[in-house]
Amino acid sequence: MTRNTKINLLLPALVAALAVLPLALGLGDHREEPFTGADAEAETAITDIRPDYEPWFSPLYEPPSGEVESALFALQAALGAGVLAYCIGLRRGRRQGEARAAAALAEAEGGQDRGRAPDDTTTGS
Repeated sequence: MTRNTKINLLLPALVAALAVLPLALGLGDHREEPFTGADAEAETAITDIRPDYEPWFSPLYEPPSGEVESALFALQAALGAGVLAYCIGLRRGRRQGEARAAAALAEAEGGQDRGRAPDDTTTGS
């Protein structure tokens, strides 16, 4: 098994472990909402430090429910992953195209040299 194959098998396993271990180990069971986002954690910390704090502005759009908010976040993540995958694929395709073009050019130049007479065809008089 090559080094790249080992890495390609290990990375998804690590990602799965990062997703499953907190749930399996019961991390956050002592909290009312165990896996809230960073925004909710920040809001809680701010209100603990300064209970009279007033936000500077309000959100432009407030989703009607947590499910809609989660769906919009998932859509944003999917679009970001799609753009990233497109860029990676585009770079790889360009690299492969350049390699094919270079190979075709080398083959064409090699074929011309074999079928052509030498340049020094003049005879001395």
